[in-house]
Amino acid sequence: MKKLNIVKVIGLALILNVFTLFAQSKTGTTVAQFLLIEPSARYMAMGNAAVASYEDLTSSFYNPAAIGRLSGYGMQFTHSIWIADIQYDYVSALVSMGSMGNLFFSITSLNSGEIDVRTVEQPKGTGERYSVQDIALAAGYGRKLTNRLSVGFQLSYIQETIWHSTLATAAINAGTVFELIPNSLRLGASISNFGLPARFTGRDLRIQYDLYPERYGDNSSLPGEVFTQKFPLPVMFRVGIAMPYKVGNFNRFLFVIDAFHPNDNTESISLGGEYMFRDLVALRAGYQNLFQKDSETGLTLGGGISLDVGGFRFILDYAWADRGRLNQTQHFTLGIFF
Repeated sequence: MKKLNIVKVIGLALILNVFTLFAQSKTGTTVAQFLLIEPSARYMAMGNAAVASYEDLTSSFYNPAAIGRLSGYGMQFTHSIWIADIQYDYVSALVSMGSMGNLFFSITSLNSGEIDVRTVEQPKGTGERYSVQDIALAAGYGRKLTNRLSVGFQLSYIQETIWHSTLATAAINAGTVFELIPNSLRLGASISNFGLPARFTGRDLRIQYDLYPERYGDNSSLPGEVFTQKFPLPVMFRVGIAMPYKVGNFNRFLFVIDAFHPNDNTESISLGGEYMFRDLVALRAGYQNLFQKDSETGLTLGGGISLDVGGFRFILDYAWADRGRLNQTQHFTLGIFF
């Protein structure tokens, strides 16, 4: 009876989240938006609903507590053909410390490639080129406190560079996963990108300034600098459930649903599922950001294969995601565990 009551409470919390979906959007009010790009082709194909999942290393992006549920050593690499051919890469590594828990490291990179500098006077280009480069370096720790409860946290250094201007700050992620029903229903919750506000600095913001433009004979080209406003990071609170289910010895299902509360957008819900045959081949589908105001995301699809060879487990996952008027994105994740 207690388990049933808990399930009802979780379901009610997710439903009530829908009734808060009419808050004013704050899109465009935070920096470091690349922190919201999901690095897992597996969970991307399932609608990016993974706060209660811990099936592989990339699940730590959604909830650092997943680190504590893993074992052994491993690495995963994700490459994504992002919007406007922007290149997104994510590398993560797991180091097991036995009963003391697990360590986790990751590098996230976003690169626009070279772009022509254009001005009003020279709309075809000045001959110069610039780029936008974002990077995040992270280290995390996760541990199982009991057979059913795990916790974890992650510290990140974040840097954005636009030509000769740079922004740098730090953030923390934290979360927990609890098995409501052993080997079945799980509840997860996490907060991501909770950190210090930051602003851009650099020589692109240096200007020549005339302190008294109405006067003549003084210095009309004083060196100056534009001070940009500080903006917060895109903080994301996630809560959700995951339910694995087996049919016979060869068929395994995973159903997931997450609710999101961001500080720069309206609330939303994502859901998805996975079918795995003989722990070898997987098919996945999902839908992301239901009820989000002016959402450009939607259907997600994908699949993957997993092979055990000589004590090593190799994973290859693919995902396709609808981006509305921005067309679509594709994601590839390769992993090795031992």
